[in-house]
Amino acid sequence: MESDRRVTAKYLLRFDDLCPTMNWDVWSEVELILYDTGVKPILAVVPDNQDEALRCSEPNSHFWEHVRQWQRAGAAIGLHGFEHRYVTRDSGIIGLNERSEFAGLPLAEQKRKLTAALEIFRREQITPSVWVAPAHSFDENTVTLLAALRINVISDGFFLFPHVDHLGLMWIPQQLWRFRMLPFGVWTVCFHHNSWTKKDVLRFREDLHRYKHSIVSLAQMMQAYGERHSGFLDSVVARSILSSIRIKRRFLHQSR
Repeated sequence: MESDRRVTAKYLLRFDDLCPTMNWDVWSEVELILYDTGVKPILAVVPDNQDEALRCSEPNSHFWEHVRQWQRAGAAIGLHGFEHRYVTRDSGIIGLNERSEFAGLPLAEQKRKLTAALEIFRREQITPSVWVAPAHSFDENTVTLLAALRINVISDGFFLFPHVDHLGLMWIPQQLWRFRMLPFGVWTVCFHHNSWTKKDVLRFREDLHRYKHSIVSLAQMMQAYGERHSGFLDSVVARSILSSIRIKRRFLHQSR
């Protein structure tokens, strides 16, 4: 890959579901790999986790100090919802999953959740760089509130490149859940380490070394694409990728 100069694709890394009860055994290994390679990922932090599925260990009483350390080290801290509890069956703008913590709720209720989440971050001296919706599900009300609350970056969507929307919010696409060699575009690879095995950690280490010259940070992409607006091609690509994901999911479901 390194010798193929035609490959111009860039990769962002994103880890979801970081909270006091996450899988700390796996995370300690992941963190060392990130440190050794100098990669600065998006770390999506749940402000007040109430999701039993994310209770993988005993609560770490030093969790917020860890988050502050990640922030100081240059990671982009993502606001990953509020409680990570799905309360509607609305798939929202992205249309990927029929469950949501936000999509379909009234504006006032969404504002209450976002304000409470940001208050926890403020109390813990954390400044979120980006919005990361649980289950990729949020709606126009959410986007309006994010703009009003000055959370100016959204990590979601199936575009080829980042762009700025009519509210001045930058959308950083998130289209992959594992590394794939691609010829061009900006690709966010989203990881859920809570369910990883030792084999997954080893594969992650190998992938980072294989792709390290193509891995970028959120800050770099914001600088590179801060003036770009979406076009027709963005919509076509987004529909195509979403359709491919849905077909793959149906096939896997039917194969069980």
